[in-house]
Amino acid sequence: MTVGYLGLGSNVGDRRAHLQAAVDALPGHGVRVVASSSTYDTDPVGEVTEQPAFLNACVRIETDLGPEALLDACKAVERDRGRTLAGEDGYVRHGPRPIDVDLLLLGDASCVTERLTLPHPQVTARRFVLVPLLELDFALQAAGGVSLADALAALPLDEGVRREGPPLRTR
Repeated sequence: MTVGYLGLGSNVGDRRAHLQAAVDALPGHGVRVVASSSTYDTDPVGEVTEQPAFLNACVRIETDLGPEALLDACKAVERDRGRTLAGEDGYVRHGPRPIDVDLLLLGDASCVTERLTLPHPQVTARRFVLVPLLELDFALQAAGGVSLADALAALPLDEGVRREGPPLRTR
């Protein structure tokens, strides 16, 4: 089993219920969720900032899946929860969505394919990812030994991240 980390986000409907449903669905795709961060209410960032706030969390997982197969599992959970995926009618990059399941880290794996970059290219640049991720493991490092705690300390404080609630339920 390889340890990895996923980022979860939702800003449509019952946000917490969407995050919990994703956690509950992952085991059916070969992904064991072993821990969850608290949930965080976060301001939208990226190309579409005029939309509702997100609820974000990170989860620690264990899986035997390789990077591409784990990405497929994440996309299947998104699709099952009503997310419009890239290439489908109605998709808006960085737009509102019921669920987002991002593969952030998978063991020491580095991977660059047409569909996937590991570690996730934004893992060191987004406060809404780093705060819950470091709650799970403050000693985490990205490729090349980059301390994620140092990456968080270097970010500007203008990205709103507010603790909203307790961790999601893991089985």
